[in-house]
Amino acid sequence: MRNFEGPGRSPVYAAQAAVATSHPASTLVAIETLRAGGNAVDAAIAAVAVQCVVDPLMTGIGGDCFALYAPKGASVPVAIDGSGRSPAAADAAWYREHGVAIEPDSPHAVTVPGAVAAWQKLVADHGTRSLGELLQPAIRLAEEGFPVQPRVGWDWARNVARVAGDPHAAATYLVDGRAPAIGTVVRLEELAATLRRIAREGARGFYEGPVADDLVGRLRQLGGLHTLEDFARAAPDVVTPISTRYRGYDVYECPPAGQGLAALMMLNVLKPFDVAGLSDLDRVHLFAEACKQGYHHRDALFGDPALQAIPVEHLLSDAWQAAAHGAIDMGRAQAPTLYPEIRAEVAARAHKDTVYLCVVDRDGNAISLINSIFQGFGSGILGPSSGVLLHNRGLSFRTEAGHPNTIGPSKRPMHTIIPGMLMRNGRAVAPFGVMGGHYQAMGHVELLTGLIDRGLDPQEALDAPRSFAYGGTLELEGGLSGLSAELKGRGHDALPAPLPLGGGQVIWIDHEAGMLAAGSDPRKDGSALGY
Repeated sequence: MRNFEGPGRSPVYAAQAAVATSHPASTLVAIETLRAGGNAVDAAIAAVAVQCVVDPLMTGIGGDCFALYAPKGASVPVAIDGSGRSPAAADAAWYREHGVAIEPDSPHAVTVPGAVAAWQKLVADHGTRSLGELLQPAIRLAEEGFPVQPRVGWDWARNVARVAGDPHAAATYLVDGRAPAIGTVVRLEELAATLRRIAREGARGFYEGPVADDLVGRLRQLGGLHTLEDFARAAPDVVTPISTRYRGYDVYECPPAGQGLAALMMLNVLKPFDVAGLSDLDRVHLFAEACKQGYHHRDALFGDPALQAIPVEHLLSDAWQAAAHGAIDMGRAQAPTLYPEIRAEVAARAHKDTVYLCVVDRDGNAISLINSIFQGFGSGILGPSSGVLLHNRGLSFRTEAGHPNTIGPSKRPMHTIIPGMLMRNGRAVAPFGVMGGHYQAMGHVELLTGLIDRGLDPQEALDAPRSFAYGGTLELEGGLSGLSAELKGRGHDALPAPLPLGGGQVIWIDHEAGMLAAGSDPRKDGSALGY
């Protein structure tokens, strides 16, 4: 239990339903949707649509979406891959021959957005309301305006350069060349009109007609290879989730091209260790060593499973776990090694921008949903008449030949956004997720070990200071900065984290007590609510 004389927040306990998002407007809309009779899917889609308006740096309808949905009584969650594909004309040889690099603000970093198609699929298969009804709160906020919240405003100011380079984006998201001040009311009228079109026509109103014309026209004007046919073919996939057993719980993730597999791999490495009994120093060191192994394999092996084989079974096998565990020296940092040995890879492009939310409704249905435009403000490319800001998820692609994540026609890139679902004895125990770009897989490990090994409540597990070993450095949040010298003594390049590491949400379902406990990360503006 937290110290009530100090700053902080408590977990929210609720007997019927609970919501946790990273923005107060999204949390409120989700609760209102539930109280009006909607289910968990309805509430999640209404909430994420709102967040696509009020938190435009982190997400938008020009981005991608993944979800894990556990209907009451289901022993395995439904997994939705709502990531977009590259243009059919995209070929790695073309990029090499023309000397074209995939830069953050380039049309070549834009894959066809998958979010709207994923929302429609979720609502059609599992919701009780129409997509048009669920978009109404987002439409109102876009038309009437929304106040810029503190964390959103701080991020907005840090990412001015991304939208300043596009005249349409600059006119929409900047005021006299600057970010709007915290508390300023912002209106997005073109985006509101696009949302109204989607509300009337469904996903077809985004992927065909005037909106698609606007987006494809702008991308091609900038040199992109996109066509109207690429947009018209957009569709999510219902995929089979992957899982591992950890301390008696089943941890479910979406399969590659997402990085959820890396989280499962790291949990497997941790199984032989008494995580609860470790000192902070030993725990951070252990996490760093497991993290390096998981991410090294991720960067070398993960890609679109529809176009190449990803060795999922091997990477979740006892043999891989034993090899990775055997390479850990608790007294000294080690370079990661691939099992089996293959060529090493450089770190993937950095980004830290996403939104995650979770909902459990009165009937016990649980959803874990994540939506992203990759880097802050995505590509910075805005459809001039649609008001749609396009993501730059294709920045994850490579152009060299022979890598699983090399760009190719109609291909999905390796994806960082990952919803999670914890289950036990065939029942959902907790929808959970951690934002923060590449940190997300490590974030799942830190959150789950906090809940399961250390016995922290949902809010305490989210509040706990974080660390992340990637790209040759070990980033430490302030609460762990006192360990820096000793970690350096063990061979880590330990540095203060330049930004807060991610942000997360979780709802714990106590079936015996008939109670929900929800937490929302203090690193964001959001909140958990329930009734």
